[in-house]
Amino acid sequence: MGSYFVNEVTVINVKPSAYGAGLVDLTMTLWCENAVAGAERVWDLIRTGHLNRTGMWHELAPEDRRAWLSVALWSREYQRQGKADAPAGQVFTLDGRHIADQDSFYCAIGEAINGPGGYFGWNLDALNDCLRGGWGATTPFTLHWDFSAQASARLRERVPSGEREVALFDLLLEILKEQRVNVILR
Repeated sequence: MGSYFVNEVTVINVKPSAYGAGLVDLTMTLWCENAVAGAERVWDLIRTGHLNRTGMWHELAPEDRRAWLSVALWSREYQRQGKADAPAGQVFTLDGRHIADQDSFYCAIGEAINGPGGYFGWNLDALNDCLRGGWGATTPFTLHWDFSAQASARLRERVPSGEREVALFDLLLEILKEQRVNVILR
């Protein structure tokens, strides 16, 4: 389903198991720097096969979007199940109606390129990495950004870019263009 690197395991309780003689049930805590609070719900959706339609992240609170993206990243191999990247020249549609902040942009583009629960970055560096291949799409490709005006109005946060600051929406467009993505704002 996915994996985390566990840094520390602490056994809290040990008791004989109801599953057979010589077996024990352990209660433990795990420390993992990559685990994000709130990720359990998303893992349960994957485990039960219910992460199966687009838009499931739309109603998440801003703090829960980070957990969604964490699971999208760490479950990537399972979700893609060895599929090759879409070939160059593909057209993807990014729905901008629910893009309210940086994390929701990454939820939306991950879904546009890799389907429900898909991953395609969770910060600017990761987006750049994804655009270099191995994460679901091969550049050059075309991105139809529907409701882009709504997204633009919400992504006005100023972010550093080299020696200047630029609106997040504008920086995303710059990054996409630099990586040979033809963005059509609609």
